[in-house]
Amino acid sequence: MFSCVKPYEDQNYSALRRACLRKKVLFEDPLFPATDDSLYYKGAPGPTVRWKRPKVIPNWKEQEWDPEKPDTYAGIFHFHFWRFGDWVDVVIDDRLPTVNNQLIYCHSNSRNEFWCALVEKAYAKLAGCYQALDGGNTADALVDFTGGVSEPIDLTEGDFASDEAKRNQLFERVLKVHSRGGLISASIKAVTAADMEARLACGLVKGHAYAVTDVRKVRLGHGLLAFFKSEKLDMIRLRNPWGEREWNGPWSDTSEEWQKVSKSEREKMGVTVQDDGEFWMTFEDVCRYFTDIIKCRLLNTSYLSIHKTWEEARLRGAWTRHEDPRQNRSGGCVNHRDTFFQNPQYIFEVKKPEDEVLICIQQQPKRSTRREGKGENLAIGFDIYKVEENRQYRMHSLQHKAASSIYINSRSVFLRTDQAEGRYVIIPTTFEPGHTGEFLLRVFTDVPSNCRELRLDEPSRTCWSSLCGYPQQVTQVHVLGAAGLKDSPTGANSYVIIKCEGDKVRSAVQKGTSTPEYNVKGIFYRKKPGQPITVQVWNHRVLKDEFLGQVQLKADPDDLQALHTLHLQDRGSRQPSDLPGTVAVRILSSASLTAV
Repeated sequence: MFSCVKPYEDQNYSALRRACLRKKVLFEDPLFPATDDSLYYKGAPGPTVRWKRPKVIPNWKEQEWDPEKPDTYAGIFHFHFWRFGDWVDVVIDDRLPTVNNQLIYCHSNSRNEFWCALVEKAYAKLAGCYQALDGGNTADALVDFTGGVSEPIDLTEGDFASDEAKRNQLFERVLKVHSRGGLISASIKAVTAADMEARLACGLVKGHAYAVTDVRKVRLGHGLLAFFKSEKLDMIRLRNPWGEREWNGPWSDTSEEWQKVSKSEREKMGVTVQDDGEFWMTFEDVCRYFTDIIKCRLLNTSYLSIHKTWEEARLRGAWTRHEDPRQNRSGGCVNHRDTFFQNPQYIFEVKKPEDEVLICIQQQPKRSTRREGKGENLAIGFDIYKVEENRQYRMHSLQHKAASSIYINSRSVFLRTDQAEGRYVIIPTTFEPGHTGEFLLRVFTDVPSNCRELRLDEPSRTCWSSLCGYPQQVTQVHVLGAAGLKDSPTGANSYVIIKCEGDKVRSAVQKGTSTPEYNVKGIFYRKKPGQPITVQVWNHRVLKDEFLGQVQLKADPDDLQALHTLHLQDRGSRQPSDLPGTVAVRILSSASLTAV
């Protein structure tokens, strides 16, 4: 078990600072002491570490060293990190770990600059200790620092080096993220421990998270020729976190390729010839030599912005164990069919003909400390299913899988997907059943998605159930399409309506065809199973829609034939006559209300 008391809670920066100034003492953090416990979660300590206070303090508002007012310095700092849906304030003192009077972790090239070491200390406190930051997950760190959502991209698996169209599309997305203040990182996978920090012949280092510091379309040529010439090169500037060791291939600092770019363009790009760890590469070479890119998008939810505005739904949930299968919420991934649908379920709607949907699930972070050991993440992921247009209750059987994420023991998992109009269910899971933990689900769409948790398995029984009746059967009706509809010179603009006991589901209009594919589903909890379900086909017109025909379905659970192709018939007469066209319908009925 991990302690639920966070080390950054109940520490008010302003109150602590005032108290230190009043007592004329420098702050010493009791929750993150200057001891080995704040350095390691396991293993014997290395060289003797001495904790020292810096002589020069970063210049930022009240966290400022004023040589004219030394009494206003209290040795206390605070930083904000985004953690599990909230911005948290982390308070630290200014004692930093050193060996031989040198900072042993993050440090600046300037001996008088300590902001990065102080930020690192606050982040180490958040994680539990400094050792917990070693080999950490870049995507998680980017989220912690920005509150955005991280999208990992496997360049090798996506074959971006050889697929020019995909590469160009990815560059445009990377350019957009960078231009809107997002953070981007690139790395080369280190497959083995020996691979870690191995330097390649091209100068790049395996296992390093290179920061992307600029993204540009670089104009080639000189003078007016360059201005009117359309040739541009997709380029990215990267920085090695070591601050040294650079790429030595095409477009490296001293390469001849820079002669193709005018002096003014080079100055605009900030091209320098020094081993400072920063260098330019073409995006094609980035895709060829790097294996992964992580884009951390800062998603705009402000209605006052000129940029695209996203609608965010943010819901908290948990995987919990219970002996009763109906109350168990830790069913594992879809490989475990018997328990999969016991997981939490969330429904959302895509209200445009097609929309880009961004989904991120983040598990509750676990800290690494000497007392509790290393905090291990669960392997998590999620599946998305296209469901009936009127679904209100939990899923109990597989439907069309619209998309799925990877499963990984990362703190957060992200998926970007394009989906058609309709209703969808997200099922977030741990990989194995029985694992417990809290999670945060974030869903971003262009228009509000009405995302919410599905809690009930079936309609509730109330005091009115005995008077008004309670469902005896559940029926799923899937209208696949139609053929041979009454045609016009431009084809029919048809849609279907599924009706059952006062409830109805309507499809989108399929324009200009006599053989439409509706692919629309409805689910109905039937109090009067003897009454048929009606499927009507209509032709959409400007003044008044035209009735093209209908079919009536008994939807008997004993009917073993799931797929039916039925002739459209007229309505209102005792002897309904056939009308032009047929409709294909798939039906599933059951006396068990939790069968679908």
